[in-house]
This record gives sequence, structure tokens and C-alpha cells, in this order.
Amino acid sequence: MSIKIKKIDAIIVIALIIIAGIIIYKVDYIPDEKKRETPIIEFFQDVESNKLIVKSVSKVVLWEDLDIMGRCKAPDPSEYVVTNDEIVDCEGIITITYIPTNKVLGTWTFEKKMQLPISLPSEAWFNRGVSPQDEGEHISKIGVNREWWYYTVVFDEDSNLAGWTATISFNHMAMGGLLGFLKPDLLVVTLHGPNGEEYGGMINKVRGGGIIWQPTLQMAKPGVDLKYENSWAEGEAPNWHVHAEDSDIDKNHEIAIDLDYFAPNSAIWIHSNRLFMKGKGKMATYMFTGCKVTGTVKIDGENYDVTGTGHHEHSWSDGIFKLFVKGWDWCHFTLDNGWNIYYSNYYLTPQFSSTKTYTFNPTATLIITTDKGETLTQLNDVEINIEKSDKISLFLNKPLKIAINAKPGITQAILRTYYLKLNLDIQVDDTCDKKFGSIRSSGMSIGQCTVNGKVTWSDSGGNQEVDLNGIGSIWTMRSSIIIQSST
Repeated sequence: MSIKIKKIDAIIVIALIIIAGIIIYKVDYIPDEKKRETPIIEFFQDVESNKLIVKSVSKVVLWEDLDIMGRCKAPDPSEYVVTNDEIVDCEGIITITYIPTNKVLGTWTFEKKMQLPISLPSEAWFNRGVSPQDEGEHISKIGVNREWWYYTVVFDEDSNLAGWTATISFNHMAMGGLLGFLKPDLLVVTLHGPNGEEYGGMINKVRGGGIIWQPTLQMAKPGVDLKYENSWAEGEAPNWHVHAEDSDIDKNHEIAIDLDYFAPNSAIWIHSNRLFMKGKGKMATYMFTGCKVTGTVKIDGENYDVTGTGHHEHSWSDGIFKLFVKGWDWCHFTLDNGWNIYYSNYYLTPQFSSTKTYTFNPTATLIITTDKGETLTQLNDVEINIEKSDKISLFLNKPLKIAINAKPGITQAILRTYYLKLNLDIQVDDTCDKKFGSIRSSGMSIGQCTVNGKVTWSDSGGNQEVDLNGIGSIWTMRSSIIIQSST
């Protein structure tokens, strides 16, 4: 007996075989060899931002093929895993497993970050942000005769110059501000290493007043537009480029620095004689902190690739300010835990002796940021104790060790409820020094310092304490004269 198979029956049988194959495949009865291979997925752990970032992936993988254990937020499961994808808001231990082979791709630990109490007044809208006009020159305004643009950086462990610091500053000093009327345009270019390495210095040159004699430091607006012979800086927030080289500034070495600055957050106004529209004041200072810095440094013909965390400050003032200020300390620290601290103080009396204790410092500013300047904690009650100094001339001493105790001021009612206290010890390691005046009655020191200390406070989680350790740049000035300062 022969079985006759109609054409339609054959089609049905074939269709059933295909459907069965698909079902078997879907339930993994027949393994897909490619799918069974464990992919190589490389992640970069961004501790500061609590992220895991995909650096590379060896084959096609869906996010739904990955089992991500721990507190975090992953991309859409239906999407493919591609370079630069991010797993965000990571907290605690994160483990990623490739489901088809049950192989662990990696485990990462994210420590819970301390949430430092935020100083609400510093977050007010009128204390943040600058315009391109604010970034440009102000000396064309009547009364304004001093203006500085200031860049610092601490190079990180991924740099060829890990642990080094650099300071670059373009300075339009007041006429006579350096105790010499013909050379008030100042350029600062310094490099300091962790083992005492030192390059660069300070140089001041002539300023002309007409068509024939042009000023050494040339400025424009809007934005940063500066030129000091072969050194220059240009850009607008949040990006600037700084180039520094000068054969006169270090006669023993050839140095050239090219750095790109990116500010991830808005500027912070430190001072202004205007409450609103601060950039229109005759005396003002703003700064960007937590800047991402990349570039190259060339020393005696050898190039070094560098990355790090930087700081950019812009300051201007009128002649009255020059008469009263007899010294200052400016510091910017990059801490091991990713925080940044800015500290500055002006001294209003002649600095015959550098070792003094100050319990009341109305001009002192201390700002802490845990997130590159997005949020700020400003402490207004600052006590300063200069514990050690070094004589640089008959009437001048530069500080070598500064102890700072800070807490919220009497006007910071909300911040005072946290019982916040900060203790810092600043150790000046290496500086470039320069003295001005026939009797050496004014002097500047610019270089590298280390800092350690702690900050404590109380919140809903109990008593908190964070150790503070890091390195930074420091700039101190001391003047022993009574009538005129060197600003």
C-alpha cells in the first residue's frame, strides 16, 4: 500500500518542522555556539561620578543578557551594549554576570560618599555664573588699575608628571605696584614636582602708554584674550587654552606649557562691591574650581602628556584696594578623595613678621566642594595661625606652615545647626620667590604645598568625620611698607 502525500500536506509538514526548530532554539535546547561564548566587556569605574562606563565590547550583546546585581541604574534591556554606555547611580558592590554562560564579568565596589552640608547662600543664583564680558579686561573702567587671570593645576596619577603642580598667571599690576613704575606687567609660570623639582619663576616687564610703546601684557574682551610676548590665554567659560613660555623666566631651562581647561560647573563669585551684576563692580573676584585639565608640558626638549584637576581665577580692583592690602595667601587644593578646597585671605597691616595668630579675619574665604563646584560649602568664621616662617629679607618673612580652623559664621544659621568644623594644616613645600623694591620691602612666593586635616559635622546619620589629604598651589605676598602695597 502506497501512501500518497499531497502537496499541501508536504508544505504543512515543512512548516511544522521549521516552527519546532524555532521553539527548540528559543528555549536553548539547541545551543547557539556564538551566544555561549562569554564576551569580553571592559568597564571603566568612575568613582567620583558613581558610574561604570563601557570601554569596549568584543561581540554583539544585549543588556538583557547581563545580570547586574547591586544598587544601580542600567540602560534599556532591549538595547545593545556599546562603547560609552553607562551604568549610573552605583552604590555598594556591583557584580555583572553574562547570563548565557553564567560567567562573572567583574565586581566593583563604590563606597558611599559623605554628603557634606551645603552652604545655602553660596548656592544663590547671584553668586554663580559669569558672562563673556566679565571674563574680559576691566582696566578700561575709570578707577580700575589692577587685574589678574590665574590658572593652577595638580597633575594626576595618569600623567607623566604625576604629583606635580603648575601655576600660570597674567597680571596687570597697578602702576608702582611693584615699587617700580616702568615694569608693572607680571607673568608667572611655575612648575613644581613632588621631589623638589622646580622650573620657571616670575618676570615683570615694561608697560607703555602710547602707540610706540605698547604694554607687554595685552588684554581684550569679550572672553579671556591675553598675550604676554610668547605666552597667551584665550577662551570663554567653560573652555580655555593656556600657552606659557618665556626664555627670561627660567634662564637655566627651556619650558613650554599647553593646557586645555574645562570647567564642569559655574563660577563662584568670591568678592564684589556689588550685590547684583557683580561683574560690573570696581573690585571683584570669581573662580572656577574642579576644572578638567589636559595638555602637554615640555621641559628641556622632552614632552610630557598631562591630565589633572585645575582652578581658574579672575580678579580686578581699584586703587583704593591697593593702598590697604599688605599681603595675601591664596591656596587651591585637590584632595585624594576628589574634593577641592579654595582658601584666600588678605592682610591689612604691614607684614613685618609672618608668624602671627589671627582670630578675626573678615577678608578670609574658605570654600569646600565635593563635586567639582556643583555644590559648595563656605565657612565664614576662619581662624589663621601661621606656625612657621622663613626670612627672605631683612623685613620680610614668607609662611612655611599655616594652621586653619574654620566653622560657619554667625550669619550662617542653617549651616551652624550641623556643628561643622574644619581643621587644616598647610605645609609649604617648594616655592619660586621674588622680591621687589630697593630695600626688598615686598615679596611673592608661588609654588606647591601639601595639606592634611579633617572636617567633622553632625547630621541625621550621626557624627561624621572625613580625613582631608592632598596637594595644591599656594601664592603668598608680604609687604612691610606702610603707605603703599605691592598689589
